[in-house]
Amino acid sequence: QVQLVESGGNLVQAGGSLRLSCAASGSMLNINTMGWYRQAPGKQRELVAAITSGGSTNYADSVKGRFTISRDSTKNTVYLQMNSLVPEDTAVYYCNAYETGPYGLGYDYWGQGTQVTVSS
Repeated sequence: QVQLVESGGNLVQAGGSLRLSCAASGSMLNINTMGWYRQAPGKQRELVAAITSGGSTNYADSVKGRFTISRDSTKNTVYLQMNSLVPEDTAVYYCNAYETGPYGLGYDYWGQGTQVTVSS
């Protein structure tokens, strides 16, 4: 069983920066991918950035060049460095961990979310 706890969300002015942290606890043996999703009011939850156990990364087009995802395996922690923030980045940000299970099945773990608000 895996638990995820996000932190770092805040109110920030456009052009500013924030760093989100996701601390994972429990067995990470079968966790293949971790990432960040966000959900803005009235919109669907969307992928922001993801990183595999091998270090490969994937970013939404809207954040490429501005956000950076990183992983510290020794601490079981994933970070999202967000620079050049714009009001469109305002959302609740959720940490995600994908667990590979038997028979080709998988399982998603989610954190409680942290609010990021970017003012103009």
